[in-house]
Amino acid sequence: MKQYVVYTRVSTKDQGRSGLGLEAQRRDIDLFLANYSPEPWEIVADFKDVVSGASSDRPQLEAAIEKAKATGAELLVSKLDRLSRKVSFIAALMEEKKLNLRVATMPQADKFQLHIYAALAEQERDFISTRTKAALQAAKKRGTKLGGLRDATGRRNEAVKARAEADAVRFMKIIGPLQKGGQSLNAIAATLNEMGLETSRNGRWTAKQVSRIVARSVEGGRSTMEI
Repeated sequence: MKQYVVYTRVSTKDQGRSGLGLEAQRRDIDLFLANYSPEPWEIVADFKDVVSGASSDRPQLEAAIEKAKATGAELLVSKLDRLSRKVSFIAALMEEKKLNLRVATMPQADKFQLHIYAALAEQERDFISTRTKAALQAAKKRGTKLGGLRDATGRRNEAVKARAEADAVRFMKIIGPLQKGGQSLNAIAATLNEMGLETSRNGRWTAKQVSRIVARSVEGGRSTMEI
């Protein structure tokens, strides 16, 4: 029988939203168990932390890890960021020989793929943070008074642009080598879907979407051969 130790995490803010964060995680976990898990399966333990993702104090996560290692069960989470937003923490978990990790929203991903995804996600967050700070500093130098509807719209547009640029950089880390290796756009899209990676709008990849990422990357001065 396949065994799992389930771990969920919600921030204080999520908890204040009538448990919506927890409900979403439970939905993803239930979908994984119903559609991807070998049968029969059993949840041997269930742990939950109510703490910010930036906090390193996770008593329930530590307990979940120990329980999984002791029973040989897989540690099951809805998304990778429920464990941590730090790639160093994720990498340390990957090195635990007695720990098997499963991410519900990336059901087919192995440890190597999860490590890559964690690294790309961290790069994306750093890029967006840097891009946003730079945009705000530039606005201040131009004498723009921050605040108000117009400024809010400008910041939102800047954020959308930054997200698009960050996506091109992030996904080209995978798309670039695949394209250089001779894979077609359709084959690359299939690979991204198999890895459990979603598009910027949380959808499945198509050849057209891969082509857009490549085009944006080239426009940004990063050719596929440079990636």
